Amino acid sequence: MWATGVGVARVQALESEREDALFRDPPAKAFATAGGLWPSSPPPEDEAARLRRRAVSFSVVIRTRFLDDLLRQASGAGIRQVVLLGAGMDSRAFRMDWPEGTRVFEVDTAAPLEFKAAGLRQERAVPRCERITVAADLREDWPGALVAAGHDPAAATAWIAEGLLIYLPEEAVELLTARIGERSAPGSRMGLTLGSRGVIERFGADAPPGSAASLWVSETPDDPVGWLAGHGWEATAHTLRERAAAYGRPIGIPAQPGERIGGLISAVRR
Repeated sequence: MWATGVGVARVQALESEREDALFRDPPAKAFATAGGLWPSSPPPEDEAARLRRRAVSFSVVIRTRFLDDLLRQASGAGIRQVVLLGAGMDSRAFRMDWPEGTRVFEVDTAAPLEFKAAGLRQERAVPRCERITVAADLREDWPGALVAAGHDPAAATAWIAEGLLIYLPEEAVELLTARIGERSAPGSRMGLTLGSRGVIERFGADAPPGSAASLWVSETPDDPVGWLAGHGWEATAHTLRERAAAYGRPIGIPAQPGERIGGLISAVRR
């Protein structure tokens, strides 16, 4: 699944080249190049595949900006620990400005971390904070590995699970959320991206086997704010449409019947 992170990097590299880019991600091109996706044009595809690719790419751009803003707010509130779960090709440790003393923990399995390290060496990228990689499988004892790497559960933490939960079955989402909560001091922040209601039916049902969309299994709970309240978080939920309009990238098609709040979640630990 981590190879989808290289596809995300390609989207972020393309966004970075726009004059009105919502963020700049210099290392992204190196990851996409190493993965054989840069320079590259999309393969021939039917209309459904083209629409799916455009929708996913758009959501990646908006969610990236949303979580960037959340992390800036967390830093402004004095939080100096950041944990990126399923970090993939995330380059925030290198591309964002961090207050002195910030530590960014990148948790993922060894393969994507090694691939990423090669791209970063090639670019001679220098982190703007203390960057700590944690090779751990999120299905196993990643909390133990995180503590061993120096994470302090008694200090507030900003947690990010970007493009991750949609690939996990409901019970795994519940376990991950519970584990985060157990290691979150009051005032901690959390940013989640969730599959909006109906996204699997619209884009995943006919996706080619092995593609990212074919692996989607989880969508936003009916009441994401209530769900997170049950885990001890005070949450705010946003639609992609809402955030896109706020960033000057309005969605050009009308809202779908039954479109609900969800998808992009920010939360504070009570």
